[in-house]
Amino acid sequence: MSVTSEFYTTRADEAARDAAAATLDNVRERCLRSEAAWRSMASRIARGEAMRETLAAEKADRPA
Repeated sequence: MSVTSEFYTTRADEAARDAAAATLDNVRERCLRSEAAWRSMASRIARGEAMRETLAAEKADRPA
């Protein structure tokens, strides 16, 4: 299974909603830490996706 940045972004959005709905401080803080971690992972995956696209485009432009 290939995980995309969209997957991580969706998880981060869910964690943000959970944090907004939390009534306990420790639960809210846990959800916010989770959101930050998911967003960090999404960012890393997005950079990798962009690099793969760039490399593929460069490879396609090279003469055979």
